[in-house]
Amino acid sequence: MSIEIPDKLYFKIGEVSKLACVAPHVLRYWESEFKEIQPKRANSNQRLYRREDVKIVLLVKTLLHEQGYTLSGAKKFLAGKKQSLLTPPKTDIAGCLQTIKEELLAVDKMLNKKE
Repeated sequence: MSIEIPDKLYFKIGEVSKLACVAPHVLRYWESEFKEIQPKRANSNQRLYRREDVKIVLLVKTLLHEQGYTLSGAKKFLAGKKQSLLTPPKTDIAGCLQTIKEELLAVDKMLNKKE
């Protein structure tokens, strides 16, 4: 299940609540339990969630509600995956290009055999 996050810089707690299909009090509780969820505060003291916060909220919901993790299990999962969640993995571009080249040459060879 993939939820499309609107292209915005900040989200209010009500918007995040609707995206994640959980009540606002649940989000406030998760903030206290998961240090990875750190919404900023506006001058009016209203919570403003960044896109990364929304992604983590959606992951926490999946872990707790769909995959059956406990709170401590979800915390351990997030602690181990924190860097990979927030930053895309680095790839070896030269290695990827070499693999693509080899696969294309193999396809070319197959096509030339049929002719």
